[in-house]
Amino acid sequence: MNQFELNTTNSEETSQFAAKLAHFLQPGDVIALEGDLGAGKTTFTKGLAKGLEIKRNVNSPTFTIIKEYKGKLPLYHMDVYRVADTFEDLGFDEYFEGDGVTVVEWAHLIEEQLPAERLTIYLYHEGQEQRKIALVPKGNRYEQLCKEIFR
Repeated sequence: MNQFELNTTNSEETSQFAAKLAHFLQPGDVIALEGDLGAGKTTFTKGLAKGLEIKRNVNSPTFTIIKEYKGKLPLYHMDVYRVADTFEDLGFDEYFEGDGVTVVEWAHLIEEQLPAERLTIYLYHEGQEQRKIALVPKGNRYEQLCKEIFR
C-alpha cells in the first residue's frame, strides 16, 4: 500500500491542499482524518469545504457528531471522538453510501463501521505551524486519486 506525503508550513497551506483535494472527490467518497488534538483536522475540513464551494462556516461537530453542508457536493462532517460505543448504530453507512463526501475525524474509533475502501489522512505536528500530511489510500479509487493529486 502506497503512502503519499507532503509538508505544509502553515494552516493556510494545509487548507489550500485540502481545497485542491476537493476537486478530485466524487459522491460516496470517504475520508478518515487522524491526528492529535490541534493537528489541523478541522482546518483541513474547512479547506475541503472551500474546495466544494460550501459557503457556510465549518466547525467541528464535536457535540453533535455529524454536520451536513451543501455545496458542489454535500459534505458530511463527523467527529466521532465522543462516540462511546463503536457498535451503536448511528446510521453512518447511510452517509458513507450517500451522494456526498464524508469526512470522519477520529475515524479509528469507529474502524469496524468504516468502508473498507477509503482515504485515510494523518496530520502530524512538525512544529508550531508546520504539518506533515500523509495520505494512505485503501482501494484502487483512492490510489488513483492520490496519484492524480501528487502528479
